[in-house]
Amino acid sequence: MPELAEVEWYRSQWNAGIGDKIVSVALHSGKYVLRGADEQSLRRLSGRKLVRSERHGKQMLFRFSDNAFLGIHLGMTGKMRAESASFRPGKYDHLVLYQKARALVFSDARQLGRVRVNLDVREPPWWKDDPPQIESGNFDRAFFDQFLKRHGKAPIKAVLLMQSGFAGIGNWMADEILWRAEVIPAKRVFRLTKTEREAIFRATKFVVKHALATTGRDFSDRDYFRAPKASRNPATLHVATPFKTSLDNYTVVFGAPDEREQSFLIRTPAECWPARGAAAARG
Repeated sequence: MPELAEVEWYRSQWNAGIGDKIVSVALHSGKYVLRGADEQSLRRLSGRKLVRSERHGKQMLFRFSDNAFLGIHLGMTGKMRAESASFRPGKYDHLVLYQKARALVFSDARQLGRVRVNLDVREPPWWKDDPPQIESGNFDRAFFDQFLKRHGKAPIKAVLLMQSGFAGIGNWMADEILWRAEVIPAKRVFRLTKTEREAIFRATKFVVKHALATTGRDFSDRDYFRAPKASRNPATLHVATPFKTSLDNYTVVFGAPDEREQSFLIRTPAECWPARGAAAARG
């Protein structure tokens, strides 16, 4: 599922249409991805101007003139793009907003995303500004510590995936955060030391900042996925060809670095921190 940096990039794909009116709307009526959205209200976006767009976690909000709001969640396979004004929707292009100079397209092959629309309201009821954006100053140590305290018995990775606290974080970002913080994903929150909590907080801010600056900017990840210089170890970085290794009862396939779905390596504690060895594995 796209995480906050990818969502930010997809949100920006409609930026070209800001300031222009919607002249017509095309949609695949009755499709699951439009569940809960009033199709007549979607069509009434025609004649309104796209004013601006926002992202909160994995949610996107597009604001139109005359108090109209369009919300989009990408789900697993949702994508946003801009096409020429002569574009004709394909099988998976479930919503197209036509402007004089372009077409703003939302496609979703598996239809696990969601489209929402509200007209003539000040703020749609489904658009929430909490929890705070991780990149904002409101996501501070006080909020971080309080949220962890409420989930003390849960594994730390499971907590990082909770959208009620870490909006926009998913598997690959959670893995990167914990690797940089040198914390075992399965470690229970109440067992975290003060040093580990600080490391996780700092790593969370760092990963989000750099993900937005790379993936969120141009969908690249070359610089973002580099290991910190102090932690580089040839044994734990990508190899030229895929290979398999066993960790406990799991077989892990390590992919080449250009395979985005396998960009993160699973490392044993001994590989990451030889001095800590088995003690680190016990969490």
